Amino acid sequence: MLGAMSYPMVTRADLDGPALAVFLQAHLDDLAPTAPTESRHALDLDALRAPHVRLWTAHLDGALVGTAALAAPDVLPPCHEELKSMRTEPALRGRGVATALLGRALADARARGVERISLETGAAAFFEPARALYRRHGFVPCGPFGAYVEDPHSVFLTLAL
Repeated sequence: MLGAMSYPMVTRADLDGPALAVFLQAHLDDLAPTAPTESRHALDLDALRAPHVRLWTAHLDGALVGTAALAAPDVLPPCHEELKSMRTEPALRGRGVATALLGRALADARARGVERISLETGAAAFFEPARALYRRHGFVPCGPFGAYVEDPHSVFLTLAL
């Protein structure tokens, strides 16, 4: 579906769109078997509605195919934000959707003067493609940040902008 002839359109999310709720629930369902509840840190739709969160969606031929968010919670210093809710429709993984979303989020952060983006992702093999994506874009390992603590189910990465 996604190839040289088509590229996803990335826009700020319509938080009231019914497709978004379904897509985000699928994200939570995908993550459920990867770690115990206390080690899963994905945001649900209500949490993504918080005023300190910016959410983007990727669409291809009118279908929702990916999400990415930046959060600036109070537990982080000024100019440091967290990348959250990265998900690509499973059938399209490895086809550029996540790269488009990450590029939009990082450009937005830079334009607003954010100096550092950090993220938490899973340590399980399921998350290796995500970790590879982040490494390709310059993210490097770091320790827990914000309210996170050491957890064998988590990998922490950061990028200075």
